[in-house]
Amino acid sequence: MTEHEELLQEVRACQRCEAELPMGPRPVIQHHPDAKILIVGQAPGRRVHESGKPFDDPSGVRLRQWMNISAEKFYDPIQLAILPMGFCYPGTGRSGDLPPRKECLPWREPLMGMLPNIKLTILLGQYAQRYHFPDHKGSLTDLVKQADVKNDLMIPLPHPSPRNNRWLKQQPWFERDFIPLFQQRLSNISL
Repeated sequence: MTEHEELLQEVRACQRCEAELPMGPRPVIQHHPDAKILIVGQAPGRRVHESGKPFDDPSGVRLRQWMNISAEKFYDPIQLAILPMGFCYPGTGRSGDLPPRKECLPWREPLMGMLPNIKLTILLGQYAQRYHFPDHKGSLTDLVKQADVKNDLMIPLPHPSPRNNRWLKQQPWFERDFIPLFQQRLSNISL
């Protein structure tokens, strides 16, 4: 067994938060050392926890539309890695899913270190963006507007959840101007 396979087996067998998780542990990641694109989200939702397949929900449908990518390519770990900030469904709070659990953080650097071929990292939502842009003090909107879609190695996006429909309506430039540039950037990465 390779070092990569051992690490994935260890992550998928993790029980660190068993007592705190409403549906028990079920780490949901997609990871292969040859992946060219990395998607960093927040944590699996209830539907994803049940299926064990990342972005197997309306957020995934919208994300694949934004990326202009087929489900077949999206779920090919040799093309695309998915490494959320929290690997298990954290439960629901008053205004949606709870934040990702911090117990997953020790896995991040070893897993990211085993992705030497990443050409673009896509950061979905505030938890991923705070981790990868710790010095940014502005809003998610500011961070997305400041992105150089043609050149940056990390591209921040709002989370594709239907909960963000209001934000999308208030920011028409995002789907009109930003998404075509984003799709062009992705098309330059041979998947």
